[in-house]
Amino acid sequence: MLPDNSSLTPDQRTLLALWESHIDLEFKTKDAAATIATMVPNRYVNHMPVMTGGVGREELHAFYANNFIPQMPPDTELALISRTIGQERLIDEFVFRFTHTVQMDWMLPGIAPTGKRIEVAMVVIVQFKDGKIAHEHIHWDQATVLVQLGLLDPSKLPVAGVETARKALDPSLSSNALIRRAAKKG
Repeated sequence: MLPDNSSLTPDQRTLLALWESHIDLEFKTKDAAATIATMVPNRYVNHMPVMTGGVGREELHAFYANNFIPQMPPDTELALISRTIGQERLIDEFVFRFTHTVQMDWMLPGIAPTGKRIEVAMVVIVQFKDGKIAHEHIHWDQATVLVQLGLLDPSKLPVAGVETARKALDPSLSSNALIRRAAKKG
């Protein structure tokens, strides 16, 4: 279900429109220069789990043009779970879905395409300044991704795979499976 935007202030609607334009430029139009144009001059993006992104116009443009936009799988989907909009900040929680059919240095540096379907819950914190995007911090559980790719063995570690994204979308799904599993081993 999409958030109800009817109670947003005019300023919040402006921030939301800018953010939605930025996302469209990344994922639909696939235009690095236009994406960068939605941001302040001293902008940055930080994909927290793997420390990819960029700082400043040149570095961030190179990142978008070489490592992000062209390395997005064609079946990428973003399923919005929640959105919070303040005066100069927007936070989106969503499930990011894709099939790992292309090299994805921005998320999986050094991992060749596996052909596996991935679903991961993500959070992006977007800071605005002077009517543009100042920075983005993007968070996800890299272990969840690596389990789904078969690179981490969830039977030996307290990690889960696709279940985490599905629980983000449906909180009524069972909790505490890892605790129960650990208790059986102990």
